[in-house]
Amino acid sequence: MRARTTRAVATAAALISMFAAGCAGSTSAEPSGPTIPPDVDTILTTAASEMGAVTSVRFDLERSGERVYIDQFEAIAIDRVVGEFAVPQSAQAVLDVEVNDSLKTQLAAIALGEEVWLSNPITGEFETLPDGYDIDPSMFFDPENGWRPLLAGLADAELVARDDARGGYHVRGTATKEQMRTITAGLVRNQDVDIDFWIDPVTGLVNAVRFTTDLGDGDIDWMLELSRYGDDITIVPPEDLGSS
Repeated sequence: MRARTTRAVATAAALISMFAAGCAGSTSAEPSGPTIPPDVDTILTTAASEMGAVTSVRFDLERSGERVYIDQFEAIAIDRVVGEFAVPQSAQAVLDVEVNDSLKTQLAAIALGEEVWLSNPITGEFETLPDGYDIDPSMFFDPENGWRPLLAGLADAELVARDDARGGYHVRGTATKEQMRTITAGLVRNQDVDIDFWIDPVTGLVNAVRFTTDLGDGDIDWMLELSRYGDDITIVPPEDLGSS
C-alpha cells in the first residue's frame, strides 16, 4: 500500500508541476492568412464549425468573486482549473482550491471515459471521484455537444470590435442555462448568461471567453482562455491505482 500511495502522490505532484510550468509563455504566434469577414453571423458560423471539430486543447478557467463549491458539503471552493482535453472524453487538470474557506491548495484530476480520479487534499493520493463531488475535467471542453451549439445558437449576438490585443473578433451575446452548464462542467447552471468571446479572425477558434454569473449571494466573474489546439495529448490513468 505504501508503494502505491507514493506512486500516486508522485503522479499528482508531477501533474501539478507540469501545468505550473506551462502557465507562462503558452501563447503561440498569431497565424497569418485570409480573415473571416467581419460579419457576426459568418464569424459565429465559422467558429461553431471549427470548435466542433477540435480534437485537443489546453484550457484555463479562472473564477473571482463569490465562492463556487465542487462538493455537496461546500467545503472545497474552486478558484482555477488548468488542464488539457483530448477527444473523445479524456482530460487531466490541476485545480486551485480553498478548503474550509481557509486552506489554499491544489488538487490533480484525471478523467478517462466514465472514470474520474481526484487527488486527496490531505494525502495527495489519487482516488476514484467520491460521491458528492461534481468535477469531471473532461466535461470542461465538449466540442460537439458544448461549443458547437453554444456558438451556433448564441442569442442577441453582436460584433463589438476587432480586438487583436486580446485575440481577434470580440463577439457578445446571450447563452442559455443549458449551454452554460455544458461548457463549464456544471459549475454554472440555472441561468442564462451574457457572454463575451474573442475569436481568432483566421482560424475561427475561440481564444478567450468572459462572463459573470450570480448564484444569489453576489457576482461571480469567470475568465476562460483556450490555447494549443491540436496538440498531441496523451492522458493515462494514475499509475498502479488499485493495486496492493
